Amino acid sequence: MLIMGIAGGSGSGKSTVVHKIVEQLPNQCVTVISQDAYYKDNGHLSSEERAKINFDHPSAIEFNLLVKHLDMLREGKTIPMPIYSYLTCARATETIPTDPREVVIVEGILILSNPRMRDRMDIKIFVDADGDDRLMRIIRRDIEERGRSFIEVLDHYEKFVKPMHLQFIESSKRYADIIVPQGGENIVAIDVIRSMIQMNQANR
Repeated sequence: MLIMGIAGGSGSGKSTVVHKIVEQLPNQCVTVISQDAYYKDNGHLSSEERAKINFDHPSAIEFNLLVKHLDMLREGKTIPMPIYSYLTCARATETIPTDPREVVIVEGILILSNPRMRDRMDIKIFVDADGDDRLMRIIRRDIEERGRSFIEVLDHYEKFVKPMHLQFIESSKRYADIIVPQGGENIVAIDVIRSMIQMNQANR
């Protein structure tokens, strides 16, 4: 099994990179684990308290469970991946049965900030993007998918996203084996990553 971590700032194009890598590999070859599924369950909080949650700080993630699930996949076991809602800040009672496969991709803004996560990764990738480009994607996503107003997105970006990016996410770039500028538009980098995966599989 090859475990690959794909990190990068919010709106950097991580999901696009993951999608394009998966597209180029055989069917049923890849399992994708999203860090976002492992946000701590805060459904019991009031709407005012939920508005204060800092989703860009490592403490918001239940890394113990994520590490446990990676270890289970490495052992060949199926995991119950959580389902998390940004609208309610709660986990669903249902989970997604997720099978171990030849390649496991873990994707999320903070996955390279955690030493235990890094220890479990065979390849570490950081998707880099210009701050203005990331902000535009964040605005579009948070309005369309998370029900925030334009002003709420900007306030949230200024209070949480930008300072946490500088403190935790940008600094985790130094742990990356590969840095992918331009996100999903960098076809050459994606092709290199695909070749690395195939080479690794051939050598196993």
